[in-house]
Amino acid sequence: MPRARPPATFPTLLGPPPGPGGEASTATTGSNSPRGTSMTDPARRRLLRLGVLTAAAVPLARATGATADDRGRPHFPDAWFPVTDHGAVGDGTTDCTAAVRAAVRACHTAGGGHVLVPPGRWATGPIHLLSGVDLHVAEGATVLFSTDPAAYLPVVRTRWQGIEVYNYSPMVYAHGQHGIGVTGRGVLDAQADDTHWWPWKGSGKYGWKPGMPNEFADWATLEQWGAQGVPVRDRVLGAGHFLRPSFVQPHSCENVLIEGVTLRNSAFWNIHPVLSRNVTVRDVRVECEGPNSDGCDPDSCENVTIERVTFAVHDDCIVVKSGRDEDGWRVGVPSRHIRIQDCVYLSGGAAVAIGSEMSGGVSDVVARRLRLPLDPGLDEASVASVLNVKSTPARGGYVRDVRVTDVDAPAWTYVPFEVTFQYAGGTGGDRPAEVSRLTAERWSVRGHCEYAVRVRAPADAPVDEVRLDRLAFDDAAQDMLLQSVTGLSLRHVTVNGRAQ
Repeated sequence: MPRARPPATFPTLLGPPPGPGGEASTATTGSNSPRGTSMTDPARRRLLRLGVLTAAAVPLARATGATADDRGRPHFPDAWFPVTDHGAVGDGTTDCTAAVRAAVRACHTAGGGHVLVPPGRWATGPIHLLSGVDLHVAEGATVLFSTDPAAYLPVVRTRWQGIEVYNYSPMVYAHGQHGIGVTGRGVLDAQADDTHWWPWKGSGKYGWKPGMPNEFADWATLEQWGAQGVPVRDRVLGAGHFLRPSFVQPHSCENVLIEGVTLRNSAFWNIHPVLSRNVTVRDVRVECEGPNSDGCDPDSCENVTIERVTFAVHDDCIVVKSGRDEDGWRVGVPSRHIRIQDCVYLSGGAAVAIGSEMSGGVSDVVARRLRLPLDPGLDEASVASVLNVKSTPARGGYVRDVRVTDVDAPAWTYVPFEVTFQYAGGTGGDRPAEVSRLTAERWSVRGHCEYAVRVRAPADAPVDEVRLDRLAFDDAAQDMLLQSVTGLSLRHVTVNGRAQ
């Protein structure tokens, strides 16, 4: 029973996620309970964890249900549904999947509120949210997700590296819902490591050995399905296949709040909203050293706010996407109106990246007050780029109106400002993206970098209207490289103390 009187029923927006034949899908769990494992970080990441992560972590705002004051933020009634009321046991071994699912259903049926995960260690399979439900993970609570792939069946509709497919359910998933949240000061731990999930990458760096399964064949199949226009209902992977699921994915949702929680040890991308509107990610910490551990990837989304988030990942921190090649053109939904502010970037690829899956287009991205702290214990770049716009000559789409301002970067970077049409070695193709109106203002990049600015565009698809204003790069090994740029504006830009 709820701990307060609920209001009238909060209806579902689009109903449950359809299965491959159009039928509704309901997640079930495998027979294995989640394991309470921990990840051993490499030495350089231990330094990061013990030093900079603590010093640079932003203070959390009050992590409760959202109010109606901010545009697009969901409102949750003051009704509470503890998972313990439905039989959950926080001992780290008891499978709480059914109990959590029952609490979510009760909360939704009663008209919305908060599903409370109290202090303890809670083992579970995937959690599927419904309209009006806030999954509130209290301080002192750790949600331990199963490492058994069978727990994430049946398959659900998702997007994998920009191509639509029915695959394993993400750990936290919603399809066609509105007014949903994941809040609190607790921890969500996917428990991926060199034994679970990561070996599917097919790299010895992450536990894979010859003879073990990997993602290569399934990824090649999915790329072929996308290129050939195979109907999405017929693109079914999951059991017996090896494409890792995202961690938190609202798909085709509206009014989403992710606030306060810490995400650890993801199998794949961490926060991955797809085809959703009005998404707020705030006061979150994302920690993962695994492959493809992108921090937050708005994918064909509109009206997204990412603020006061701390990233310690092994891939791009924030990446704005909109589908890949033919499948991205088919869906044809851009990402736009993205606001990023006051985030801390401890490790990763780019602090803010666009692409490479951007075939549906990206526009109106504003990032401000980016902080890339210095950890003197690291012997390599902490974050490779401040801004990286990346594509291939065959990807199509567009990137317009991107503005990154007020950057404090004492840490090492590789190329702080990068635009490339040669991502992942791509050199052939006759459908380059249109890239225009890129602005960088007030950057202080004091750590070593290779190139301060590097833009490499095809001669027949120049990058247009690049505005660089009040940028200082104190220790660059190379001069700026500007290849096929029109409408360039340089104002008070210095590299190694020399005006450009």
